[in-house]
Amino acid sequence: LSGGLDSSLVAATLLKQLKEAHVQYPLQTFAIGMEDSTDLLAARKVANHIGSEHHEVLFNSEEGIQVLDEVIFSLETYDITTVRASVGPCSGGMYLVSKYIRKNTDSVVIFSGEGSDELTQGYIYFHKAPSPEKAEEESERLLKELYLFDVLRADRTTAAHGLELRVPFLDHRFSSYYLSLPPDMRIPKNGIEKHLLRETFEDSNLIPKDILWRPKEAFSDGITSVKNSWFRILQDYIEHQVDDAMMAAAAQKFPFNTPKTKEGYYYRQIFERHYPGRADWLTHYWMPRWINATDPSARTLAHYKAAAKA
Repeated sequence: LSGGLDSSLVAATLLKQLKEAHVQYPLQTFAIGMEDSTDLLAARKVANHIGSEHHEVLFNSEEGIQVLDEVIFSLETYDITTVRASVGPCSGGMYLVSKYIRKNTDSVVIFSGEGSDELTQGYIYFHKAPSPEKAEEESERLLKELYLFDVLRADRTTAAHGLELRVPFLDHRFSSYYLSLPPDMRIPKNGIEKHLLRETFEDSNLIPKDILWRPKEAFSDGITSVKNSWFRILQDYIEHQVDDAMMAAAAQKFPFNTPKTKEGYYYRQIFERHYPGRADWLTHYWMPRWINATDPSARTLAHYKAAAKA
């Protein structure tokens, strides 16, 4: 439970169904973050609202950096945003939270909000889509590539700790229905992404109103404060691990999917150590469309900066 729209709706709907079925087992929710993270506060608010048995998992930057090697081994990828989001959420900081669940509870089946951003056009760059039809094409492309990115991360980080993941947003009936809707119903509206999904639950009281309309956090950055995002923490650390000479020779060393940044180079090195010569498992890096993005984090996008100031 990141306290974002998707995981909150999943948790609230699940709890409603458990009550209706008179299931006595308490629904447990798990949130992860550093002290003062926006996700922890939002998740706490949702847990109080729905009445779940809530767990908060605190971690520091050192712990996040220490698990990078085992995370890349588990993921079998060196994609930058996938590695980042596996340690630090908005995707629930899945590797560390799964480790906690395995160690401290007897829960095995975990529900998550994965797939919603791809299906319901939740990424911030969808605001820049040239037309509803282009946004529809992009949404379908993202869904087809889930196995390389978000679903890969969700599956591997939970399975690494013996957990089973369920992703209701990717239910084939719901996905088919949502994709059958007219393209102009699915695009961001009034400057808000996933408007249709939010509007649908407007009168349900399933989750607090401010969570229902909460803007999307920037990828894996919800666990940290705006002052010091997870990707900045990572980049500051990696700055001392990869020097300029290594970067200058990157194209010779890694001719396929050549890393453009020190962070990308660092992850690639770890990947090659575990899976030498298997770089073609990843066809391309995940990157926003329709904007000149040099980094996959939405924190670098003008729309996000404007929203943060507001």
